[in-house]
Amino acid sequence: MPVTPTYPGVYIEELTSAVRTITAVSTSVTAFVGFTPRGPLGEPVTLTSFADYERRFGGLSADSVLSYGVQQFFLNGGSTAIVVRLVSGGSPAGVPLPGGDGTLLTVSAKEPGLFGRGIQVSVDPDAASPDDTFGLRISAPGGGPGETFTALSLDRDSPRFAEKVINPSSALVTVAVEEEATGAPAPSGTVSDAFGDPLPDVTGKTFKVSVQGGDRDWDIDLFNPETDGARPARVSELALLLERKLRRVAPRSAALSGARVNAVGQRLQVLAGEPGAVIRFTGPDASDLKLEGGAVNPPASPMTGGSDGTPPTAADFIGSPDAKTGIYALLDVDDVNLLCLPEVADLDVDSMIGVLSQAESLCQAKRMVLIMDPPKGWTSLDAARAGLADIDAVRSSYAALYFPRIQMFDPLAAQLREFPPSGAVAGVLAATDTARGVWKAPAGTGAALAGVRALSTPLTDPENGLLNPLAVNCLRVFPIIGPVVWGARTLDGADAEASQWKYLPVRRLALMIEESLYRGTKWVVFEPNDENLWAQIRLNVGAFMRTLFNQGAFQGTSAREAFFVKCDKDTTTQDDINRGVVNILVGFAPLKPAEFVIVKLEQMAGQIEV
Repeated sequence: MPVTPTYPGVYIEELTSAVRTITAVSTSVTAFVGFTPRGPLGEPVTLTSFADYERRFGGLSADSVLSYGVQQFFLNGGSTAIVVRLVSGGSPAGVPLPGGDGTLLTVSAKEPGLFGRGIQVSVDPDAASPDDTFGLRISAPGGGPGETFTALSLDRDSPRFAEKVINPSSALVTVAVEEEATGAPAPSGTVSDAFGDPLPDVTGKTFKVSVQGGDRDWDIDLFNPETDGARPARVSELALLLERKLRRVAPRSAALSGARVNAVGQRLQVLAGEPGAVIRFTGPDASDLKLEGGAVNPPASPMTGGSDGTPPTAADFIGSPDAKTGIYALLDVDDVNLLCLPEVADLDVDSMIGVLSQAESLCQAKRMVLIMDPPKGWTSLDAARAGLADIDAVRSSYAALYFPRIQMFDPLAAQLREFPPSGAVAGVLAATDTARGVWKAPAGTGAALAGVRALSTPLTDPENGLLNPLAVNCLRVFPIIGPVVWGARTLDGADAEASQWKYLPVRRLALMIEESLYRGTKWVVFEPNDENLWAQIRLNVGAFMRTLFNQGAFQGTSAREAFFVKCDKDTTTQDDINRGVVNILVGFAPLKPAEFVIVKLEQMAGQIEV
């Protein structure tokens, strides 16, 4: 800030730099929208590896074409994917928790699907007020991280009301409390009545313990001062003593050898070591120790029901822009560049075109490119050429179509299986961007398709020549080289269109520049609209474009030949200034791929010496 000199000497003033660095945005973050048997529903989830996908969505599934597409994306060089799970008709698993005369609340899996059946719910009595409050322990499937909630209440006015506490914070479950529910649900395990203070003398106390459904019981001598040390004086000490006795009495019984005994206030909670098992205590001493008259339940209640649903319909894919469902779940995602819908190609033609039309419009709005798969009916070259008439409805420079489908080994079926190519192609685009830049055509001998064993429709050069002028990017197999991407046109790139956005790298480079400038020039808003501002704009935008030129993004041997940035009184007139508008004109000379290499040979006549 300006200084005010008041004494003779040296003053330091820091000046604001006119340089505001514009950073290039990402170019290959790929969104996959479709069916998975588990995972958050309709919520964009960012992944950086297929291991992330396995943890969040369960890995490969024979019913999920999308799961294979994500695997192929990372296999071919992709680094960041965004997955949106869609299902039709799925339902979550759940378990009712009884108490008193009926069900008090129902705990349901947060995500629809059979996956929820692996979740188990345990109810713990609350130490302070066991009749009115309680705790829940949620065990995740497969030994994953569980969740614990304490001091919960069924009172809707309580700050610890179960729905208020669990539903916003749990990653595994939601709860629904019955309208007239009061009190607390029945606790899990075998729970004693409350002990008084001091504890009763347990010396010489014996009782029988059994596992419900078993054919025998065991005698337990609870406390022997000669072998057990000091007599327990607190409930926590009694819990440790009883747990030790239970684990020793029947080593071959999983229910007893793995039993746990918790001290909950002045109560004991005995949990069997085997799911579904119930431990019972009988005998006069068991009654005296309050172990016979309390609650007797399994250690945890597993969820039941639930359904994975079926792959989404066209309506599920399209969703709603207002509700941000279907493909429109991506509206709030800032960094996404490519869109893959591998299951859409398996819909009937009318449904497929309906979804792709909406997806193409979304891509225009979000500056994305739609990677389109060949419809399932394109089983031959003739079928593909005949089916192109249907694709005319979605021809756009924001979409690219690849043909044919690929064949890869399916580890679940232990055989080759046919897949849409969009996931693998998106991975090739991402790998090319990383290695060479978005301006390099993602095709050629360097655009190998990793993991692809064969193509559903092998193509020859003449057959390729029938599809390429129609803006169909072909996948080819060459000796030694193997399967590769052999086309780099947008769907607006048919020869008859003569479009300036014929080539995919040109369109994607333009989108990258547009998005980078959109984000990098927001500082301009509300600045004084005069020559000082225009000069700063030219400086910053010019520096960004020069960086791209130095990286080889443009044609030309000099910056003057490669690009220009114009922002002055010619682009922004006085009328524009009066309306609060500043115009920035940016032009660039894009690199275009050498699609056709023509080698001309001529025989030279030998010279004749005389």
